[in-house]
Amino acid sequence: MLAVARRGALIAIPALLLCLAADARAAIRAAEAARRVDRLLASETPSQVAEDAQDDAETVEPVPPADDETFLRRLSMDLIGENPSPEEIAAFALDPAEDKRARAVDRLLADPQFGQNWARYWRDVFLYRRSDERALIVSNSVVVYLTEHLNRGTPWDELARSFICATGNLREEGSTALIAAQWGETPEIASEVSRIFSGIQIQCAQCHDHKTDRWKRTQFHELAAFFPRVRIRNIRLEGQPRGFEVVSADFGPRNPKAIPGKPNRRAEHYMPDLEDAAAEGTLMTPVFFVTGQELPLGTPDGERRTQLAEWLTGPDNPWFAKAFVNRIWAEMVGQGFYEPIDDLGPDRDCSAPKTCELLAKQFEAHDYDVKWLFRTIALTEVYQRASRAESAAGSTLLAARCPQRLRGDQLFNALTAALGIGEPARSGREDRLPPAQRALRSPRAQFNLAFGFDPSEPREEISGSIPQALFLMNAPAISAALDADRQGTELAKLLGECSDNEQVAVELYLRCLAREPSQKELDTCLDYVEQVGERREAFEDIAWALLNTTEFLYRK
Repeated sequence: MLAVARRGALIAIPALLLCLAADARAAIRAAEAARRVDRLLASETPSQVAEDAQDDAETVEPVPPADDETFLRRLSMDLIGENPSPEEIAAFALDPAEDKRARAVDRLLADPQFGQNWARYWRDVFLYRRSDERALIVSNSVVVYLTEHLNRGTPWDELARSFICATGNLREEGSTALIAAQWGETPEIASEVSRIFSGIQIQCAQCHDHKTDRWKRTQFHELAAFFPRVRIRNIRLEGQPRGFEVVSADFGPRNPKAIPGKPNRRAEHYMPDLEDAAAEGTLMTPVFFVTGQELPLGTPDGERRTQLAEWLTGPDNPWFAKAFVNRIWAEMVGQGFYEPIDDLGPDRDCSAPKTCELLAKQFEAHDYDVKWLFRTIALTEVYQRASRAESAAGSTLLAARCPQRLRGDQLFNALTAALGIGEPARSGREDRLPPAQRALRSPRAQFNLAFGFDPSEPREEISGSIPQALFLMNAPAISAALDADRQGTELAKLLGECSDNEQVAVELYLRCLAREPSQKELDTCLDYVEQVGERREAFEDIAWALLNTTEFLYRK
């Protein structure tokens, strides 16, 4: 309890009320920022939509807001990675309040599934470009780690520093994911730190000066010089299978003691000699290429990485905030200010530079509050508009939100919820498998092998495949759940409890697509039931068809 004096009396104020007041102020600030974003975005890209309408600006009709059902499914998928339930859809549609969308944003940001959804996103960012399959050992721990911190509200700069400076057991310390993904390899760690946290692909300068950016080969290897002392080594704990840990290796095995004033040459980075592969190469001093800040040779590993993390997340690096803003904007709106989303820099084109700058500065001003950024984007008009395909929207940033293919985890959630089958538990037999194989044996992981993709890849390059179709056709759990004759399945219960075919069709649409069918769709379903003549068989086909629609696979 806290207390304040008022009219001579002490009035107790629960800390919870203060937290609620702070949340209310944050929501107001986000709404104000969202309005500024919409105005600035409209001023930056007004002509591109007009060009899409034969340069006749007077005939351009603004894209209307998405209807309530579309908006709620979009928001739920974006924030918590799940479809809203039929009950939530009905309640939202019947709510007459003008602020119901803003309240839905706040409710979903407070849902524990928010942290888990985005923890799985960042797990994929780190691990899809892994250099060693053993890195999959960290899959579970990084999700647990990020789920806790994202739900708690840990600032993004603090999280970034934890990944850059991580040490510890891969199974227990989720912050080791980035280093584990590259299995301690110096150049690869440097490349990923730059790409993920600054959006700059300096790895293109590893063997030669960058072809399309200003970065030089020496700058890449100066960045790599922050990481030569990072190692991954085997560990064995009593009663547990073999594991691995990230450690600092400041002294080589034959040089256990540092010599004051003399660099340990076994623990420094050398830029390879392109003319002579056998040569030792050039000894590199650790220098952060964005700001030119440097450390002396011989600096211990912990100090190197800590200092780099401070410089990278500090105010002198404008790309840190922009990289995160660009990623989240692209995930929610469908197209980044910079494309691809992890290719930023002073020599790259930005489709709306003032808007991107505004969001990045505000993100920094709000102490890298992740939920503030999600709330702000979700409250913009552009996010809440109806979707248009990129080719039809002209400037998609201004006109509308682009449809987004669901990530593997989101699709898994949608599928299990629609079929009412829940997530199967892991069997004890998996514990006897090697760690990397064990990480791939859960039903969710198996599903992700078919439907997952690198979230850093351009979405237009992500498409369906034959293995995905075969997976849906042959998965025993899906076949069993779609069996209307099998006792206990959701479809069997629905048909048994409801004799009205129209109501069954509506319920299936709500469960699968989070909306009611149009009159045409409803008529098609009822006609099909009558044509087949066997009610259970007909609705098995209808449910299967809905699960294979583009609308089910995408959020629009």
